[in-house]
Amino acid sequence: MTGGLRGLDGLADALDSDLAGADADLARRFPGPAATRQPVHTLYLPAERVHAGVVAEVGAAALEVFDTHLPDAPTLVRVFGELVPGGPDPEVEAASLHALVRGKLEREPVEDLRIDFEDGFTQRGVPAAARDRDEDAHIDRVVADLLAAPSLLPPFWGLRFGSLDPQTRRRGIRTFTRFVSGLAAGGGWHGGLASGFRPTLPKVTSVDQVRAMVRMCRELEKASGLAERTLGFEIQIETPQSICGPDGSALVARLVHAADRRCIGLHYGTYDYSAACGIAAEYQAMDHPVADHAKAVMQVAAAGTGVALSDGSTNRLPVGEADAVLTAWQLHARLVDRSLRRGFYQGWDLHPAQLVSRYVATYAFYRRSLPAAGARLSAYLGTADRSAASGAESPGYLDEPATARALADFCVRALDCGAATDAEVEGLAGADRATLDKLRRPGTGQAPHSPGEATT
Repeated sequence: MTGGLRGLDGLADALDSDLAGADADLARRFPGPAATRQPVHTLYLPAERVHAGVVAEVGAAALEVFDTHLPDAPTLVRVFGELVPGGPDPEVEAASLHALVRGKLEREPVEDLRIDFEDGFTQRGVPAAARDRDEDAHIDRVVADLLAAPSLLPPFWGLRFGSLDPQTRRRGIRTFTRFVSGLAAGGGWHGGLASGFRPTLPKVTSVDQVRAMVRMCRELEKASGLAERTLGFEIQIETPQSICGPDGSALVARLVHAADRRCIGLHYGTYDYSAACGIAAEYQAMDHPVADHAKAVMQVAAAGTGVALSDGSTNRLPVGEADAVLTAWQLHARLVDRSLRRGFYQGWDLHPAQLVSRYVATYAFYRRSLPAAGARLSAYLGTADRSAASGAESPGYLDEPATARALADFCVRALDCGAATDAEVEGLAGADRATLDKLRRPGTGQAPHSPGEATT
């Protein structure tokens, strides 16, 4: 037996050599989750409505509707019902949730802003012959506003421009290049604007369009004197062709890898996708079966790549009489909670009043599960640290490293969006932020390169 094993002495080295290429390819294509914070939403606003103070304006509008229709914690519980955490003291938890959401609307009402030069930029009343001049003027005005007041921007922001389909290609290219060149010429990338910049490429139908976007980013970087990989981008999944290729393959997976590590996120487009699948307008929704299928394929394609996922939007707006506002909030909150349960930690909002239901549903989601997640993490870390029972009551789970990483990621997301405080999470999980970050990225000395992040 021993003699036989001696004959295998070189096998491990040989297999290391055989698998080196596959190992390197796997590490390159699937580096793991991005180290950067992911916003919980994207607020979409037409370009003509965007100005330097728009975030403060949106926040004030959201806060006004919050105070009008949710003046206290009991009202919040009555409107949002079972989504609100219970716990040992439901009244205290409801009061905490109410205060946290109100504080968020005051402090950081918008996490991610998308300035729309595509569907939402209608240019009503502008003759066709003058539309290019009109759009150029809006681009220049928005760029000037951003350069004049960069501190008024949210942590993440960007623009959506015309698709690379033949009908809109030249206008889309012109919009994107003029916007980026204007920011670069004004020194925008030296004032911190680049760190949160997220352009969105809509209505993608082919791998070649993604490759064209990569080329456009590279040439813009060179022409504008920007560092390599300053420009990343989001791919908006709004067409059936982006999910299923003509050969039946999951084209979205090829889109991600064709982006040459510049893809920041995959964003689902509720209404374009549903309409393209033949769904009647009344039934187009984030929870329709065609939406669930598309998002499940997106989720598998993005897993391990560092590319974030975002759900779409609901066009049922919380406006009008009180009953209409509350009904729209309840629908939106249910859909947000549903997305979060399914691993889509971001979604699109179309109106300032939707920020209320966005944060109520998001904060409630994290706060409902934090006690259990903290107990499981505490038990896991205690077993790892002491290799013996601590005497504390077991949470009833025997968690493996992969689940521990997911639990740590859950806690970090709660901290990032403001759903919980550092003291709350550390008290529940027995781990500070540094420990959580290390747990969610084991075996790494530092966070990996994130898509679209400039290299030096």
